[in-house]
Amino acid sequence: MSDDAPQRRGCALVTGAGRGIGAAVARALAADGWAVGVGYHAGADTAAEVVRSIEEAGGRAVALGGDIAAPDVLERHFATLEETYGPVLVLVNNAGVRVDGLSPQLKDEDWARVLDTNLTAAFRAMRRAVPPMLKARWGRIVNVASVVGIRANPGQANYAASKAGLVGMTKTVAAEVARRGVTVNAVAPGLIATDMTADLDGELLKAVPARRPGTPEEVAACVRFLASDAAGYVTGSVLTVDGGMTA
Repeated sequence: MSDDAPQRRGCALVTGAGRGIGAAVARALAADGWAVGVGYHAGADTAAEVVRSIEEAGGRAVALGGDIAAPDVLERHFATLEETYGPVLVLVNNAGVRVDGLSPQLKDEDWARVLDTNLTAAFRAMRRAVPPMLKARWGRIVNVASVVGIRANPGQANYAASKAGLVGMTKTVAAEVARRGVTVNAVAPGLIATDMTADLDGELLKAVPARRPGTPEEVAACVRFLASDAAGYVTGSVLTVDGGMTA
């Protein structure tokens, strides 16, 4: 890594990084030399463990707690990272929640909670991250969407809307910033073995041609590529990580 590499001038922020996909992404980016902000809402102990594992491997990380649906929390995250490591040049919007139910049963608060966390917070984080990236003429944004934003999954209208919104937002912002060395992409995981999917119907596995769930590390490997110099000509793309579910 050269002295003027982006990692020397900035850092990465991964939301929802206390466990699962986010934790795997944080470790992968740290292995590439990024100082990483490990965002989390609940589970301070697990977030601290992610930080500890990064530091033990020779990396740099800091845990950043709070509900990112609150704008002031996101601002604190960015301010802390900028003061400690410099501008956020890699942003991974991974934080997400589910409140499932058939459409007639979903309450307004169920809709709002999912959209506020999964989509609106991601927009605010991108809006905050883009100006320093444009100034640096280098930046990577990766939004963690879902195959549910591409194909139907009854009982998840709010979740599907939030993830489809992420896909549309990814493509639009990518076109807006492409000339300045900033890429914006999405990954769309399918059935991944995490705490968030532990309660899903086992029948869903039958829709996966690979006949197995994916791992957080397999998703993280895709994010790691999209955040690298090697992916400099990849922008506005949606990379499905789903064992063939959407083939």
